[in-house]
Amino acid sequence: MTIYLVDIEQVTHTCPAYPDAHPFDTRRTLIDVIPGGPCRAPVTIRCGDVTTTIACRRHEPAKRQCGACRVIVTERTITTRHLTTEVGG
Repeated sequence: MTIYLVDIEQVTHTCPAYPDAHPFDTRRTLIDVIPGGPCRAPVTIRCGDVTTTIACRRHEPAKRQCGACRVIVTERTITTRHLTTEVGG
């Protein structure tokens, strides 16, 4: 399985419409990729007279993909910042 390691930074704020803090800007940074290797269950497809073999990740839903084609995203760190606005008066 291919593993993607990411860092997430989200910025939250409050507004009159939603007084509870909620994220309005989320950024993901890709830190590392650990490849899963070649497909272990390639799929043969036909289109007219042409027959070709493709990796199962391009054809099958995630639950039917081989172990090498499955993708896992791991969140290394999640950072949350809250924006505050000062009202002058």
